[in-house]
Amino acid sequence: MARMKFLCDADRCIECNACVTACKNEHEVPWGINRRRVVTINDGKPGERSVTMACMHCTDAPCAAVCPVNCFYTTADGVVLHSKDLCIGCGYCFYACPFGAPQCPKVGNFGSRGKMDKCTFCAGGPEADGSKEEYEKYGANRLAEGKLPLCAEMCSTKSLLAGDGEIIAQIYKERVMKRGYGSGAWGWKTAYRETIES
Repeated sequence: MARMKFLCDADRCIECNACVTACKNEHEVPWGINRRRVVTINDGKPGERSVTMACMHCTDAPCAAVCPVNCFYTTADGVVLHSKDLCIGCGYCFYACPFGAPQCPKVGNFGSRGKMDKCTFCAGGPEADGSKEEYEKYGANRLAEGKLPLCAEMCSTKSLLAGDGEIIAQIYKERVMKRGYGSGAWGWKTAYRETIES
């Protein structure tokens, strides 16, 4: 079975935020939560780079390692999901994540939190695939429909790649060979503990 991964080619990202908008619309993500965001480094200076960030669905996910109620689980495709029914909103996952992906919306005064929310790789949650309950808690389950995450499909420059890790690694290698350089497969080594050799 394919190991699903994300890759952001920082040499192609133009900070258009189409990925962010597509995610929010597809999953009806609540106000104040961004499952995906675009970050620009060295904004307006030479060497400026933008990267789109979300949960990278890590190998040995640090969020799962620190969760006191074990609400995280990994699917056969390598997608890291969570159960909102088990989540207690402690926020440990947010602090453990190197990408700042898990987010807990404030639901009241004095820092009280709601259930954690994060990118699902458009794979839903523990409820039955395509059910109303799954959509209300986690959004659309595009993977069950044989589709890839909408954020990557909407990327106009194809900076954001999603799918079988071996295939997207090969696409990145071919880009680097054609360009003659690469600024790196952003987040790949941190998330998957491997490098892409060109």
